[in-house]
Amino acid sequence: MGVYEELEARGLLAQVTDGEKIRELINSGKATFYIGFDCTADSLTAGHFMALTLMKRLQMAGNKPIALIGGGTTMIGDPSGRTDMRKMLTREDIDHNAECFKRQMEKFIDFSDGKALMVNNADWLLNLNYVELLREVGACFSVNNMLRAECYKQRMEKGLSFLEFNYMIMQSYDFYYMFQKYDCNLEFGGDDQWSNMLGGTELIRRKLGKDAHAMTITLLTDSQGKKMGKTAGNAVWLDPKKTTPYEFYQYWRNVGDADVIKCIRMLTFLPLDQIEEMATWKDAKLNEAKEILAYELTNMVHGEEEAKKAQEASKALFAGGGDMANVPTVALKDEDFRDGKVDILQVLVSAGLCATRSEARRNVQQGGVTVADEKVTDVATAYDKDFFAGDGVMVRRGKKAFKKVTV
Repeated sequence: MGVYEELEARGLLAQVTDGEKIRELINSGKATFYIGFDCTADSLTAGHFMALTLMKRLQMAGNKPIALIGGGTTMIGDPSGRTDMRKMLTREDIDHNAECFKRQMEKFIDFSDGKALMVNNADWLLNLNYVELLREVGACFSVNNMLRAECYKQRMEKGLSFLEFNYMIMQSYDFYYMFQKYDCNLEFGGDDQWSNMLGGTELIRRKLGKDAHAMTITLLTDSQGKKMGKTAGNAVWLDPKKTTPYEFYQYWRNVGDADVIKCIRMLTFLPLDQIEEMATWKDAKLNEAKEILAYELTNMVHGEEEAKKAQEASKALFAGGGDMANVPTVALKDEDFRDGKVDILQVLVSAGLCATRSEARRNVQQGGVTVADEKVTDVATAYDKDFFAGDGVMVRRGKKAFKKVTV
């Protein structure tokens, strides 16, 4: 089975410009392909997982990846899938985010000995002369076609700024530029990027009279059709300072029964025949499949040691075994205490189990909080420092959110 056929079998392929040509390119290891990553935050997220693992799969098959850091396009802002305009970042913020991305990508892609490239489109986009750009590529784009593009539809309802309207041209120009400079013949991206990617292939055809190709990756959604990679409204980050290895592990450990096999098939590198056998598992065996998914992905992002710690912590709390030393721990600070006491609301907020005191109050009143295995229902409950001394005390919110709290 070639890598193209494996991508099909794993359910990763969405749309392609020329399936047979792309199959020939990547199965023979002759593709130089790119995926773009705009620097909208200082960490990649679980939502980038599909792209990163795809790059790894294709590189393992002999193809050459180009990781395109969007230092230039981030200054415009991608309107795809948005109902509002993205926050405009400073050049300094974008440069900082780009450096963070590079460190995380190196865990997935081998950049040694010219096996892959990492480039930043700020190097060519920020030097463009506006009038020259209009003359060079403006005539190649139909405004009517652009307005029909899926990536603009949601933004059109509330008003699409002229700034964002230029995003498709910038992304198309990236492909046009790299086709010439790096012999890049293929672009990959999420399925919501299809219109932008077609813009690049068309620009290359019209300006250079040559064929380039594009393929979109299936978006990772749950059984209700919602994008995966967020928890409680917040992104699941690849940076351990923003989402701890345990929290990362636990996110994947808690995916729905209907989604676990799909996630294993699309995100892990486990053999397909092994996954097909797992697809027959039911009931309690599905929990084993979730543990495998969580371990495989945590190992990929945070390394074997952190994956084992997260696994042990999960077993310690939910299965009655494992090493309690690996349970996520937070230390209360002196300022958390007033007159030598800290109330339960502050404990929940300081432990990161609730975002605000009002949210903490609701959880206590609804009976969803336990401290040292005792349910807490009085919002005025308070503790002194000695209560948290030694190995600390386990504080839980609901069934799956908890921290060991110390001083």
